[in-house]
Order: sequence, then structure tokens, then C-alpha cells
Amino acid sequence: MGLADLHIHTVYSYDGTASISAVLKYAADYAALDVIAITDHDSIEGVNEALELAPSYGIEVIPGSEVSTADGHLLALFIDRPIPAGLPLYETVMRIGELGGICVAAHPTARGTSSLRFEKIHEVLQKPEIRKFLVGVEAFNGGLVYTRSNPLVELQARLLPLAQVGNSDAHVIQAIGQGATEFAGRTAADLRLALETGATKVRKGHGLDGWAVLRRYIPYYLMRKLGWVVYNPHPRATFTYARLSQVRGYQQSLVA
Repeated sequence: MGLADLHIHTVYSYDGTASISAVLKYAADYAALDVIAITDHDSIEGVNEALELAPSYGIEVIPGSEVSTADGHLLALFIDRPIPAGLPLYETVMRIGELGGICVAAHPTARGTSSLRFEKIHEVLQKPEIRKFLVGVEAFNGGLVYTRSNPLVELQARLLPLAQVGNSDAHVIQAIGQGATEFAGRTAADLRLALETGATKVRKGHGLDGWAVLRRYIPYYLMRKLGWVVYNPHPRATFTYARLSQVRGYQQSLVA
């Protein structure tokens, strides 16, 4: 069985704290993931960098984005262009489909962040064309401060004709893999097939609660505000800090 985390943020999100290289290093070597999706907020700016570096880390990357629809956040996967923010859910899903992508409802009903309501998901799924592209729902999110919503979400997710996934919603590297999705096979293509056929299984993280999320996140966020982010200079090296203004320029040296 393969293992994937389809909801990870990097420095290309306003609230991310880790470089692309640090995310890849942790996902491959510490979380033992086969596939990840880079899903920065309303951006695919870091995707090409991740695709270039991923082979050096022995992991496969799905290009994606967490899109801010008018109705709540939606994970767009397998896209090669950004999706405009602020559009209704139906239009957003259709645009993702036009790009050859699929999508997953992110942290439905979660407090403290823009989230889709289950009523809205049920509503759009009444349209047959939507079911080709909206294929999954985040039944477990390991990065929420309000983790008590997870059990209720899991119950409601079972009532949807969608693949159930677990994700970390990681904004710090230590959260990567704290929610994950099991699937038959090891590749992104295998995972896509599992999502489209509803053949996925949620793997829940261990030992995280809302306070743990905050304790891990706040120091890294403050470092980012000071201009420093977690960085990995080479696949065989350990983690360090680098200036945010320099990180993007460093990445090209890793590709060679």
C-alpha cells in the first residue's frame, strides 16, 4: 500500500514556514510518504520547484493548490495553472476539471478557517458533471486547531459518494503525515485511480491536539515573520534555517 499526504503548505503560502526542499526531505525520510501534494493557498508558484527537486528525494509530487472558493476551501490536484479565488464552488470544480484535475473538499465545517459546508457539497454533487471532478472529502485533518470537529466530519463524510482521505494540512514540517491517505500502489497515478474509484483509506495521526498544533506552529511562524524559514540544503543533509529572501534562489543548485 502507498501513503500520501495531499494537503501541505510551503513558503509559497503566506502562512507556510518551510521551504520546498525541507518539505520533501521530511515527507520522504521522516513521514515515509510515497506521494505528496503541494497545496499552497491560491498559488502554484512552488510547484515547478517541487517537481524538479522531488526525484532527488525519492518522492513523487502532485501539483496542486488550496483554492479559496466563495463557499470554502477546496484542494485542486493535478493542475498546471492557478485557479482564480472567490468563484462559487460549482464553477471552481468545473475549472479544475477543464485543466485535467480533480479535487477534494478540504476540512469541511472546520471552525476558524473558510470551510465548505456538507450541505453545499451535497448540493453540487446533484449535478452529474461535478462528480467527475469532485472525487474526495477530507475526513481527517491533522493540522486543525479545533481537532474536536474531526470525529463529526468523519461520520458525515461517510454519507457522501466520495473517496475519504486523511491529510495533515501541514504548515510546519513536523505535521507532515499526521493525517495521510492509504491507497493501492505507490505512484501518483495509482493514487488518482484510487481517489476516482473511492478506494482510499484514512490514516489518522497520533498525539496531535489543538494546543500541539499551536505549540509547533507559533515559533516557526514568528521565525518566518523575522524572515527565516526551515530549509534543507541537500537531500543527505539535515535541516537548517535560511533567509526567506534567499531560499528560492538556493533551490536551483539542488537540481544539478
